[in-house]
Amino acid sequence: MVTEEIAAPAPARARLAVTVAFVAHGLLGAAWVARIPQIKEHLGLSAGTMGVALLGAPVGVVAAVRFAGWSVHRWGSRATTIAAGTTGALALVPLGLSWNLASLICSLVLMGGSLGLMDVAMNAQGVAVERGYGRPLMSGLHGYYSIGTLLSALAGSAAAHAGVPVAVHLTLAAVVLVLLLAVGCRDLLDRSIDVPPEPDDAPGGVPGNADAPPARRRSTAVRAARWPLVMLGVIGLCSFVGEGAMADWSAIYLRESLGTGPGAAGLGYAGCAVAMTAGRLAGDRVVARFGPVAVLRIGSLVAALGLALGLAASDPVAAVSGFTVFGLGIAVVAPVTFSAAGNVPGVPPAAGISRVTGVGYLGLLGGPPVIGFVAQGVGLAWALAVPAGLAALTVLLAPAAGTAER
Repeated sequence: MVTEEIAAPAPARARLAVTVAFVAHGLLGAAWVARIPQIKEHLGLSAGTMGVALLGAPVGVVAAVRFAGWSVHRWGSRATTIAAGTTGALALVPLGLSWNLASLICSLVLMGGSLGLMDVAMNAQGVAVERGYGRPLMSGLHGYYSIGTLLSALAGSAAAHAGVPVAVHLTLAAVVLVLLLAVGCRDLLDRSIDVPPEPDDAPGGVPGNADAPPARRRSTAVRAARWPLVMLGVIGLCSFVGEGAMADWSAIYLRESLGTGPGAAGLGYAGCAVAMTAGRLAGDRVVARFGPVAVLRIGSLVAALGLALGLAASDPVAAVSGFTVFGLGIAVVAPVTFSAAGNVPGVPPAAGISRVTGVGYLGLLGGPPVIGFVAQGVGLAWALAVPAGLAALTVLLAPAAGTAER
């Protein structure tokens, strides 16, 4: 077991460090998005072939989160956050230099896998900082992640507009991110946060369990937590299907189904993204006031009704409004779910989070194609009602967020 001797930073410094990690994750994930058209053109890829290449990053994410719990157990969430983020940043260099389809896919798998590992580890850090403050902080951290993605997308668009070569842009982005992680994440908490507190008794109060050896008590706690983690994973899946559908299909719906112009077609996802960011930045106060279960229920209900009414109206303004309301309602679902997964009694934070993200990211990977298949059969409006139905399902599953210790 690798040891890690680091003086415990002050809570404010630890909070700043984990905030930097979330911003860096957003910056990294969106660094290359604005350059996709140029990469596609440079490699001479068809739309279908580019679609296959784009699967590289989410496949890497889904594969990596399955091993994130082991990585954190072996090296700690601090080391995993910094190492995975640095690896992902360096992956931008070969991504910008890709010379064929295989090199592009390999770069995207590497970057996606790094993002997946970093995601679990930094959320484990976020759970620990949240515990230290004794109040909800996770929603705000995810809000800063959203800000990072927005800033990175704007920077990429500006670089493309200025004619900066893709390789130069992504290399500079890699350098900035490596420096940001090295300097900004030094005060992440040490590996003591990655060990779960010993449960005094088995969940449910099994008689005599308090006298059992620690390993047996932890094993009992992990087995008892299986179903709450499954339900939290399904909640994450429902949320990520909706996020992926808004990103990939909202503009197509506005353009092809409702006849809006090319400029207006992007307003649906823009409204959703801005509302989601604002909701996350304000979400901690709401969770502290009403509790995670109530917030999940109300937010998911608002998302379901807003999207359903927007689609039913068959009007561009109503649809954009519906997408925006959906983003606001769904904003706190992922942060609350990750926080709950990291606070399940007797389960290491990274292990709980990795199990939930492993299920949740399947929605991000498989959701948009499923929407496409449904749209082919019954139309895109009905297909986009799927996220509304999944948001309604979250209302029923919300009590799973109340099983965690805080």
